[in-house]
Amino acid sequence: MKVLMINGSPRREGNTYMALREMEKIFEKEGIETEILHVGNKAVRGCVACMSCKKAGKCVFDDMVNEAAPKFQACDGLVVASPVYYASANGTLISFLDRLFYSTPFDKTMKVGASVTAARRGGLSATYDELNKYFGISGMAIASGQYWNSIHGAAPGEAAGDPEGLQGMRTLARNMTFLMKSIALGKEQMGLPEKEAFERTNFIR
Repeated sequence: MKVLMINGSPRREGNTYMALREMEKIFEKEGIETEILHVGNKAVRGCVACMSCKKAGKCVFDDMVNEAAPKFQACDGLVVASPVYYASANGTLISFLDRLFYSTPFDKTMKVGASVTAARRGGLSATYDELNKYFGISGMAIASGQYWNSIHGAAPGEAAGDPEGLQGMRTLARNMTFLMKSIALGKEQMGLPEKEAFERTNFIR
């Protein structure tokens, strides 16, 4: 099994990365293959609603979004981690996720998603909710931990002084592993849930 981990921090090895590494240790023990993609300091532009992806099956802007797409398709689980800026995720990460989720035509049903946030003090739960919406709109299963999946630290490395946050990352990784394995077993025995044709209703006609 594979988990793709997205580091949305501009700091390659800051507190957000520390949270991902704590999860990665558990995944390795459980025999889960992992890959961390560092997104936060890349030049990723936002979606321009050109709809080219609906014809081409990929984003018109050929950058790391298109590079990540096949990795996303192949993985069983996706972890998205971000520092908190103004009670929100890093804008570069949001641009990346908007385009990644919208431009990829493959079925994401029952892939397992988990969001992780890092901050000096506040805005963690708002960012956690923001990131989970990408999973919810895609039919993915959302993994939870023992609290909202967050870790505290300001300067790089300070998260090492948050034992509860680090424990939460380990719990999240264990829960995510259980979910992925359970879903794989369920798919073998029962397949995926039945899908109806999508009923698109606009509020203004």
